Amino acid sequence: MQSQVWMIVFAMFVTVVQISRAVGSSSSDDKILSLPGQPQVGFQQYAGYVTVDEKQQRALFYYLAEAESDPALKPLVLWLNGGPGCSSFGIGAFTENGPFRPSHGGLLVRNDYSWNKEANMLYLESPAGVGFSYSANQSFYDLVNDTITGHYVPQLAHLIAQSGLKCNLKGIAVGNALLEFNTDLNSEGDYYWAHGLISDATYKLLNSVCNTSQIWRESITGSKFAACVDVNKKLSIEFPKAFDDYNIIGDICISSGESQLDVPSYPFRPKFQVSSSIQSVLEALDQTKDSEKIDVCVQRKSSQYLNRKDVQEALHAQLVGVTRWTGCSSVVNYDLLNLEIPTINIVGSLVSSGIRVLVYSGDQDSVLPFIGSRTLVDGLAKELGLNATVPYRPWFEDKQVGGWTQVYGHILTFATIRGAGHLAPLTSPKRSLALFAAFLSGKPLPEALPN
Repeated sequence: MQSQVWMIVFAMFVTVVQISRAVGSSSSDDKILSLPGQPQVGFQQYAGYVTVDEKQQRALFYYLAEAESDPALKPLVLWLNGGPGCSSFGIGAFTENGPFRPSHGGLLVRNDYSWNKEANMLYLESPAGVGFSYSANQSFYDLVNDTITGHYVPQLAHLIAQSGLKCNLKGIAVGNALLEFNTDLNSEGDYYWAHGLISDATYKLLNSVCNTSQIWRESITGSKFAACVDVNKKLSIEFPKAFDDYNIIGDICISSGESQLDVPSYPFRPKFQVSSSIQSVLEALDQTKDSEKIDVCVQRKSSQYLNRKDVQEALHAQLVGVTRWTGCSSVVNYDLLNLEIPTINIVGSLVSSGIRVLVYSGDQDSVLPFIGSRTLVDGLAKELGLNATVPYRPWFEDKQVGGWTQVYGHILTFATIRGAGHLAPLTSPKRSLALFAAFLSGKPLPEALPN
């Protein structure tokens, strides 16, 4: 299965190279004139397909938003969502950090904290079977067992670094990522308990009888062990159904029963979180309530927008083998062997080769909590013999604490984003943009302002 992962990563690498060549021409057929309902903007957009296997008629869909100013002088950033199997375009661009957000009446509004303020942003729907990307040979989907961003990004960067091509790769950033199965997933229990989501008794059971990584294994493989079944029952009672575990301080989309990640189609969550009775729970709640801080129904609006024929025509997109665009694919499945492949060691090899790495976490994500990422980064720094060049401290944005950070050897950075969930640019857009800008500039995150 590991060779299958590298095949997908290699296809992504080839795709990025081909896209760079395609949009280099001012006469590119992929240029977007305007998206339906789009406000006027001064930057260029491109979208289309790159064929990665002509024989199998397999192609990946991309969307490129050039930087708002001086695109020729700004870096190119490739954005990949995980999931597994979730769309870097529909979720990444339209929900998180792209230039537009879907609004009421089928209109698009500007995202004031779009990451194309700092870089040329390239969003790639991968692998085939995700979003508008497709394979005419449907048997390909039987082979694809997707990993998540914590795998894709380090593996792709490693492949680029080893390719010998002059790609001028400067760094990678991974957010709320799965870097090592046991460490990351077992940190869930600590996070649940510390935030009052589970009782002391259940927390003790997670530490002594059946931990959260074992619950994940059972959820993925379908196997059941008596001890874990009992712990699962307790979790099911204590963990609320109408609750967004990807952003524990956020509301859910009441009108559709979705969290920010669209519960029915977003697979990376423990088995005890999926309930057939969730709709009945939601029906008992206030149907008109909306979050005052973020649009928790943005994923539903994105899905509605991207399923419009006029939008698909403007994007040069098509549906192949499916009847609707979905945020997270139903044809891309888990593979436990792939998920258990640690990528923290690949991160280490990138750091050793001189490539800057940022590992960041929204601190309100309980699915892949910051606790695991912080532990892994600190352990990696010790393994590589890197000293803390910036000690663990708060960083600031607009005179407020933006999160906490630590830097090792001026090359490996860990940072949290205060108040952010799993989709950090959605749930804390201003601070996420500040973190992104600092990373691109190679400067430490801002310290407290002097009194």
